[in-house]
Amino acid sequence: MKMYVVFEKKPRLRHIGHLDLMRAMQRALRRSGLPVCFSKGFNPHLLLSFAAPLSVGMAGLREVMEVPLSSPVSEAEFLQKINRALPPELPCIGVRAVDDQHAAPMALLQAATFEIVFEEQAAPMLAAVPSLLQKQEIICIRKTKSGEKPCNIRPMIYNLVVADEKTLRCTLALCESATCKPDLLLEALAREAGLESKPRVMMTRTQLLGDAFAPLESL
Repeated sequence: MKMYVVFEKKPRLRHIGHLDLMRAMQRALRRSGLPVCFSKGFNPHLLLSFAAPLSVGMAGLREVMEVPLSSPVSEAEFLQKINRALPPELPCIGVRAVDDQHAAPMALLQAATFEIVFEEQAAPMLAAVPSLLQKQEIICIRKTKSGEKPCNIRPMIYNLVVADEKTLRCTLALCESATCKPDLLLEALAREAGLESKPRVMMTRTQLLGDAFAPLESL
């Protein structure tokens, strides 16, 4: 069996990178005493996988990882033991036992929702939202391993709304075939607003989504 684990990366830990986060989870699972699975070979390591890495500087409300187990454990026991080993800023908030043949979270991931709170220049950025959404194409420069390439992010913006005088909420594509990072959206919005650069913000990934925009943890 394996566990789908839902955890929160609180704002205080937003500058922790993905590798450090992964090491923290591995150490917590080791300390927990849970029957986790290890790889084979001379240097066995704990097997776990994340649905999608969180960018440095971003908090996450309902992040998802998968933990294979070598023997059955109840959901309640897993939740209790992992939380005893985790710091308060990185709590596990839910688990779901699934069969070994169940698809990995990464394979089911299609999109994510974000909350973006502006620390400056909120008014012009929010005012530019309607005109940005009217465009048929929004060309941004995406950095890839082979260099910088232009990309039309408009089809990857599924939803973009002004929540209040400082806050944007959006749903963006996040899968192997198409990904729109919030930074690209902010760059395009700053351009539309006539700003020289995107302003400082506080970003939180609020939910990971699968097919039909269902919460990933429920699939």
